[in-house]
Parts: sequence; C-alpha cells; structure tokens
Amino acid sequence: MSRTTRRRWWWASWGMVAVFAIGIAAYAVPPYLSGNPADSKVPINPDVAVHYLVLALHAVPGGLALIIGPFQFVAKLRTRKPHLHRLMGRVYLVSVVVASVVSLFAATFSLDGFSAQVAFYLLAAAWLYSLAKAIQHIRRGEVALHRIWMIRNYALTFSAVTLRIFLVIGLPLKQSFSLSFTDIYSASVWGAILINVIVAEYFIVQRTLAPLARGRNTPVAEREPVAG
Repeated sequence: MSRTTRRRWWWASWGMVAVFAIGIAAYAVPPYLSGNPADSKVPINPDVAVHYLVLALHAVPGGLALIIGPFQFVAKLRTRKPHLHRLMGRVYLVSVVVASVVSLFAATFSLDGFSAQVAFYLLAAAWLYSLAKAIQHIRRGEVALHRIWMIRNYALTFSAVTLRIFLVIGLPLKQSFSLSFTDIYSASVWGAILINVIVAEYFIVQRTLAPLARGRNTPVAEREPVAG
C-alpha cells in the first residue's frame, strides 16, 4: 500500500471515528443536563437517590473526552499548535479521571446485571491504567510510547460508541432468540470492550510499529527525506 493510500485510509478512518464520537456524545449527554431522571438513557435504581446524579457526572466528562480524543491524534494540530494540543490533553485527562472514577459507582448502582457490572469495573480500571501509562511516558519524553497508550486509552473511551452500535444490532434480536435486555446489554458491553481493544492493537501495529520496522529494513540511501 502506497503512502498516499495509507494517508487516505487514515483520514477516512479518523473521519468516521470523529463523526460517531460527536454523534453519540450529542445523543447520550443531553439527557443528563436536563436534571430530570426520567430522561435517563439507562434504568435508574429507585433505591439509590443519587443514581441519576452519578450517571450525569459520568456522562458529561465522558462525552467531552469522546469528542476531544480524535483531535489529539491529528499530527498537524500537535506540531502547529502544541499549546492547544497540551490544553486539550489536560481537559481530556481530567475528563477521563472523573468519568472513570464515577463509573465505578454507576456500575455498583446499575440494574443491568452482574456481568455488565464486572465489565464496567474492568473498563474503569483499564481506562485509568492506560491513562497513567500515557502520562508516565510523556513526562519521560517518550512520545511514541505515549501515543501508543493514548490509542489504547481512547479505544476504551470509544467503547461507549461501540456499545450503542451493538445495542442497535442486538435489540431487534431480543424476541427472535428469547433474550432479555440484560442479556443483550451485557453481551454488548463485553463485545464493545473486546472489539475496541483488538482494533486498537491492530492500529498500533499497522500505524506505529510497522512503519518503524519498514524504516529499519530500508537502506539509508532509499529512505524518504525527513521534512524540515
């Protein structure tokens, strides 16, 4: 695949991710800005008075991280406006920390079943761990490793999108296969996490590790000149 073709595929993929991220954020966040529990997209636990508030504290920063994420991977933005990149990075960092910590409480109060609760606990832990690794590497000046861990982190953020796609696919099968909403929701949560992790690792290999390998295996005289 030529360099031009790879660039076109990258922009096409980036555009799709950005559109889905903004679209899902626009769909999922507003119900938690109204202050009305009846607007919630997930069932509210009647025995927990603060359940709606917890969901709102998760949804709003989570939606913000979902929107910011794609723009952090645009190379021109990083090189031409590094201050903006760092500012957006800090907002993303705070958003993920708040959303992930609050998600632990949201999962505990959830009415979606034990399997989904476990998935959300693991997601929150992986979300925080990958973010911590990304911060650790950028503080050491290890930009490539920072980028790899941010790809992993945003893949977990983007699971909010994949989850809803799976729900759209799965809910019509509810009656045909005698499945409950809890069954479909749990399968969608686990599927969203696993698929996103696999896609992230594939992207890391193809976009980060493979180019490095190609560069090492190419004679110095044949390598492309570095733009000044």
